[in-house]
Amino acid sequence: MPDDTPSVPEIDPQREALLIQVKNLPDLPGVYRYIGADGSVLYVGKAISLKKRVGSYFIKNDHSPRIRLMLAQVASLETTVVRSEAEALVLENNLIKALSPRYNILFRDDKSYPYLVLTGHASPRLAYYRGALDKRHTYFGPFPNGYVVKESIQLLQKVFQLRTCEDSVFSNRSRACLLHQIKRCSAPCINAISPEDYRSDVNNAMLFLSGKENEVLQQLETRMQTLSANWEFEAAAAVRDQIQALAKVQEKQFVSSNSSDGDADILACVEEGGVLCVNLAMVRGGRHVGDKNLFPSHADEYTPSEALHAFIAQHYLERTVPPLIFCSPEPENASILMASLSEQTGRRVIINSNPNGERRIWLEMAAKNAQLAILQRKTQQASQAGRLAALVEALGLPDETQRIECFDISHTMGELTVASCVVYDNQDMQPKQYRRFNIATTTSPGKGDAGFEPITPGDDYAAMRQVLTRRYEKLAAGEGSADSKVPDVILIDGGKGQLGVALEVMEEIGLNEPWIIGVAKGETRKAGLEQLIIPRLGKTIQLKRDHIGLHLIQQIRDESHRFAITGHRARRAKARIASTLEDIEGIGPKRRQKLLARFGGLQGVKAASVDDLAAVEGINEALAEKIYAALRG
Repeated sequence: MPDDTPSVPEIDPQREALLIQVKNLPDLPGVYRYIGADGSVLYVGKAISLKKRVGSYFIKNDHSPRIRLMLAQVASLETTVVRSEAEALVLENNLIKALSPRYNILFRDDKSYPYLVLTGHASPRLAYYRGALDKRHTYFGPFPNGYVVKESIQLLQKVFQLRTCEDSVFSNRSRACLLHQIKRCSAPCINAISPEDYRSDVNNAMLFLSGKENEVLQQLETRMQTLSANWEFEAAAAVRDQIQALAKVQEKQFVSSNSSDGDADILACVEEGGVLCVNLAMVRGGRHVGDKNLFPSHADEYTPSEALHAFIAQHYLERTVPPLIFCSPEPENASILMASLSEQTGRRVIINSNPNGERRIWLEMAAKNAQLAILQRKTQQASQAGRLAALVEALGLPDETQRIECFDISHTMGELTVASCVVYDNQDMQPKQYRRFNIATTTSPGKGDAGFEPITPGDDYAAMRQVLTRRYEKLAAGEGSADSKVPDVILIDGGKGQLGVALEVMEEIGLNEPWIIGVAKGETRKAGLEQLIIPRLGKTIQLKRDHIGLHLIQQIRDESHRFAITGHRARRAKARIASTLEDIEGIGPKRRQKLLARFGGLQGVKAASVDDLAAVEGINEALAEKIYAALRG
C-alpha cells in the first residue's frame, strides 16, 4: 500500500543557521557584510537597525533580479555594531573601498588629488603636491588634475617669484640659479631678497590663491607709491612689474584656495541608456578650475540619487571636503551625509540640491557635461565593440572573446631589460591591471625574481619565457591576484621565435585556454603590414591596412610597446644617476651617497659649484674640481 504522507522538503543546515543569526541580530545601528561560499564579500551595507534592515532581505519576496541573485550566493553574515548611522556610513565605505564587493556600486576614484602647497619653512617653497596633508604647510586645492596646479606654479613664479627648489638644493646654494636670472625666483637662498620682502611676497601669493586679487593689487600699489616717494625707483619698478604680471594672470582661468566663501564642489549624476555618470566640477575662490567624469562599477539598478549618495560617501572619505556641495539630483540620505562630513571636517558642510542664480547654472553645466561624457563613452564603446567583433570574425576567434593581454620586451643593447603586460577588457584598455617585470641579466642582476636565473643580455626569448611564466604560473594553479584572469587571447609582439617560446611556456604550466597570436612586423616594418601568426589555426594572416580589427591589434600592441619603453627609460635613468658618478675616479659608494644626499640628486650635484662640492665630507678641492669638470664636460 503506497505511503501518502507528504514529503518534507530538506532544510539546508547552512541556510537555517543564517536565518537564526538574522533573527538574533540587535536593534542597533551598524554595518553588515554578506559572505559567499568562497569567503569573498558579496555586499556591504549599513543600517539604523541591523535587525530590521537585514531581516527585510529574507522576509520580502519582491527583490530585484540582482538582489535575488546575490541572496542565493550568501553563505554567511558578519556584522559590526556602531554608535550612530553617520559612523556606520564611514565604516561602510571604508569596507567598500577595501573589499570591492561585487554587488556594491563602486567608484574607482582612488588616485590622490593634487594640491598646490606653500611650505612652512622660513623661506616657504611653492610646490606641486599629492598625498597626506601636513599641518605645518598651507595647501590650496584639491584640484581635478595636475595640469592646473603646474600651470598655476608657473604663473605664480612670474608674479611673486617664490622658490620652487628642493630643500637640499636650497640649503646648499652659494650663487643664484637660472630661475633667478630669468626673473622667476627672487633667490632667498643667497639673500638676494630680504626675509621681510620675501614673506610679503608669500603673503600676497596666499591672498591671491584665496581669491583676494584686488586686495593684493591695492597692497602692491601702496607699496609702489611708498617706494617712489622715498626715491627707491628701482624697487618701485620691480613692484610695478609685479602689478602688470598680476593683471595679466587675472585675465586667465586660474586656481584658488579653499576659502570658505568661494569653494564648492558641483556634482551631477545622470543616467542614460543604463549608463550612470557622475560629473565632479571644482570651484575654488569663485573660479571653475576643472572637472572630471566618473563611471561607477556594479551600477546596475541604481538610481542617480543612490549613486550620488555612494559617490559622496566614497569620494570624500579621508579627503578634503569643501564647505559647499551642490548636487543634482538630491542624494539619498543627504542629512546623514552632511552630518558625517561635518563630523569628519570639524566644521559645517552643506549639501544643496536646489541652489539659485549662478550656482544653478553650475549644476546645469555639470549635468550637461555628464550627458556628453555618456555619449562619448557609448560612441567609444560602439567603436571598440565593432573593432573586437571584426577581429573575432577575421581570425576565427571564439564569439565570447573579451580579454586580450599583450607582451613586449624593451632594453638598450641587452641592458636593463623590462617586459610589459597590458590588458584590454570590457572593450577598453585597463591601465590599473597593467604590469611591468624587471628582467635580471648576467651583467646587471638587479632585483630579478628569486626563482629565475639572470638571462644573457639581449636574449629576448629568455626574457619572454620569464615574463610569461611569472605572469601565468600562479594563475594556472588557481592562485592569481584579484584582478588576474585567464585571458581569451595573448598577443606576443614578435615573430615565430617569441611565439614558440610562448607556446612552450603555456604547455609547461598547463594553461591551454588562451589563443596565442604573434604580431610580427612585415618585411618593410611599416604599420599596416603586420602579420598575425595563429598557431591554433596553423596559418599566418595579414589583414588589410584599413581593417578595423587590425586597428585594435595595433592599439593594444602600441600600448604594450609604450608601457615597456617608459618602464625601461625610467629604470635606465635611475641607473645613470649612480653610473655617472661611478665613472669618476675617486668616487666610491659612500662618497656618491653623500653627494646625492647633500644636493638632492644628480641634478643638484651638477648645479653645485666647486666650493659647494668641496664642502661635502670626504671631498677635497682637487676631487671637487674633477667632479665639476666630469659632470659639465
